[in-house]
Amino acid sequence: MTAHGTVSSKRPSMAIREDRLWQRHVEMAKLGATAKGGVNRQALSAEDIAARRLLASWAGARGFTVTTDPIGNVFVRRAGSEADAEPVMTGSHMDSQPTGGRFDGIYGVLAGFEALEALEDAGIATRRPVEVVAWMNEEGSRFPVGAMGSAVYAGRLALDKALAVADPKGVTVASALAETLAALPLPGVKLGGKVAAYVEAHIEQGPRLEAEGRTIGVVTAIQGSRRYAVEVVGEEAHAGTTPRAARKDALSSAVGIVTALEKLMDDPTDTVRFTVGRFEVFPGSPNTVPGRVYFTIDFRHPEIAVLDERGGRIAAVAAAHARGCAVSVTPLTDVPPCVFAPRIIDLVRDSAARLGLPHMDMPSGAGHDAMHIATLCPAGMIFVPCLRGISHNEAESATPADLAAGARVLADVLGALADR
Repeated sequence: MTAHGTVSSKRPSMAIREDRLWQRHVEMAKLGATAKGGVNRQALSAEDIAARRLLASWAGARGFTVTTDPIGNVFVRRAGSEADAEPVMTGSHMDSQPTGGRFDGIYGVLAGFEALEALEDAGIATRRPVEVVAWMNEEGSRFPVGAMGSAVYAGRLALDKALAVADPKGVTVASALAETLAALPLPGVKLGGKVAAYVEAHIEQGPRLEAEGRTIGVVTAIQGSRRYAVEVVGEEAHAGTTPRAARKDALSSAVGIVTALEKLMDDPTDTVRFTVGRFEVFPGSPNTVPGRVYFTIDFRHPEIAVLDERGGRIAAVAAAHARGCAVSVTPLTDVPPCVFAPRIIDLVRDSAARLGLPHMDMPSGAGHDAMHIATLCPAGMIFVPCLRGISHNEAESATPADLAAGARVLADVLGALADR
């Protein structure tokens, strides 16, 4: 819509600037840059604070408002002609894995910001406000609950429980968030709220788009995921004097448990995803029998029946292979499979076709903040290719042209949704 209420012939995609979007990525990649060309910018760290400050400075320069909520999500808003209308939202996350790449998450934030700039540059007024959100702690690498900020926003995780989560050094979310908010004071907004629609842009993190020569992935669904923490407690003993039969070796027990769980999760169709991503041994001395082991489980599948059946057997399998140690299995997260709204899927597909971009429908194997926001409003996602499907890796790579193509699709979809 124009300021006079008539339909504009301009499309936001026409004002997307590939060079500007790429330069934004270059600037963000400096914050937490690693020697191998990746990024280590974990949630509520000094690097995360710097990224928030940079995004806020760009937003301020364009006259957009910047706010934050009680869990530390950051919102950049371009006003609509109807101030009280429910906003159309886009975004992703700025935190990374410890050896993460330069595009995972941050692309969705920067593509969304580029869409706001394109709307502004094209002089397109929308009825609804359009917001870009940087969700707090999507990765779950520092604080072991993934997609935390969006889960709290959507009411799927209680705020007090999220604030109580601690990192491996014992620092709680509450403590780290207080330092973050003190370092970058922003106007506060209430937690949650009504949203008209949500669309998230992201690199695919898989090889299908590249392999099939497509530029845009029209994401139809996200598979379900469950995370668990496992603690094995044995007894520390002298490595040189304690007979094997007398040992309660927590590491030996943990290895047996993981081996048994891999057998439980064996799947000839290769649909099950089972990962032990963190494995910590205590006290960590070369000549001491380990007395305690902590490890995490990430289990994913598109069917809830499989999640229930195999996930429900994890504790029993762990107990059966304890080898004299005590074992506890604590569920951390339970995210059901998510199916996106048909009208958002159609808008993404139609926008890609109108722009002449090769596209395909596809599910997401990875979890994203969109899975939580989809419980509040119609939601969808846009994928662009990444080199060889590599992600959660410093070698992660995407081209300026593909990133801009995804931003063009996103901008047109947001523009259409913001006038409904």
